Amino acid sequence: MSVKAAKHARELLLKEYQGVLSTHSKAMPGFPFGSVVPYCLDAEGRPLILISRIAQHTHNLQKDPRCSLLVGERGAEDVQAAGRLTLLAEARQISAADEVDAAASRYYRYFPQAADYHSTHDFDFWRLEPVRARFIGGFGAIHWVDHLVLANAFAGDAEISMIEHMNSDHANAIAHYVELAGLPRESAAEMVGIDTEGFHLRIGQTVHWLPFPTSCNNPGAVRQALVQLARAEVWPTSGDAVA
Repeated sequence: MSVKAAKHARELLLKEYQGVLSTHSKAMPGFPFGSVVPYCLDAEGRPLILISRIAQHTHNLQKDPRCSLLVGERGAEDVQAAGRLTLLAEARQISAADEVDAAASRYYRYFPQAADYHSTHDFDFWRLEPVRARFIGGFGAIHWVDHLVLANAFAGDAEISMIEHMNSDHANAIAHYVELAGLPRESAAEMVGIDTEGFHLRIGQTVHWLPFPTSCNNPGAVRQALVQLARAEVWPTSGDAVA
């Protein structure tokens, strides 16, 4: 497994926000059971999902936590040539009050509509703890990835502070990022997440991840990268220095 393949696999997991969760069927033993679920990544870089207690996949996970999450590039014209990732994982329900609060704070930034049905129905947060992943980056680019996730160095107060500052004081910069990346502009974009490799914008109910020109290991580097992007005429490539 190459470091480059692991990075590309992780970027695909960041870029998408929904996938097919496959569990071991309780009602039909021996058969896999697939369900579409939205997800975001938690502070440790693991997929975080919110699922109903009465859902079939929840019953399946309660009996056998082994599962997989299939994620593919959205809008691909040729699915055989597009990037896709099968994440093999063990699902764990989040039950500690402080962990539930942290999960809710993060998840509702990405999916604010979920707060309504979570408050009126029996839903629980689960995290998918990666065991191994199979990444296909296109024809011939096939890899097993053993170390996929990367903890978010900013998760918590630092990330929330940066997000709130950008949304309240730099709406024009965010609009410029949308234009640079060629994203839809049917409604205003809101920044919902920042990690060392990029940031998430939510436009309506759609989530987009945009990469930084270079990895940012502290809030100062994040600020520098965001300023560079706000002044850029084209989106910088990963080889461009942050200035």
